[in-house]
Amino acid sequence: MDALEGTQINILLVEDNPDDVLLTTKLLKHAKLMNSIAVVNDGEEALAYLLQEGEFASALRPDLVLLDLNLPKKSGNEVLAAIRSNPTLCSITVVIQSASDDETELLKNSDFSADCYVTKPVDLDKMIQIVSSVEDFGLSVVSAG
Repeated sequence: MDALEGTQINILLVEDNPDDVLLTTKLLKHAKLMNSIAVVNDGEEALAYLLQEGEFASALRPDLVLLDLNLPKKSGNEVLAAIRSNPTLCSITVVIQSASDDETELLKNSDFSADCYVTKPVDLDKMIQIVSSVEDFGLSVVSAG
């Protein structure tokens, strides 16, 4: 873990469950992998943030999006599809955080793929592996389930 200390990655966490937000941010802080983290609570906010619209006009472009599948307003699948179909966003690394293996199986078979899939609750070692992969290898991890 020492080799990764100070890694600077801009992260967008898209999660509507306050407990999952707390757990994920604690993991990132504990691993000292976080330059900045922004949290939005639904799919519409996620897209506004990514497109730098409205209140998010000055938002940092994330290097990594941690995306829940079950979101209000727009689903994680809809957000992922919008990211992958937008030429300015499609290169952003997207990690799906799902409470169910069934959901990730459905997503793996969709037209728009995420870079990585993890099942909640995410443990520290998996989070370190994912974030370090973003920095060092452009996310060479295919699945950390």
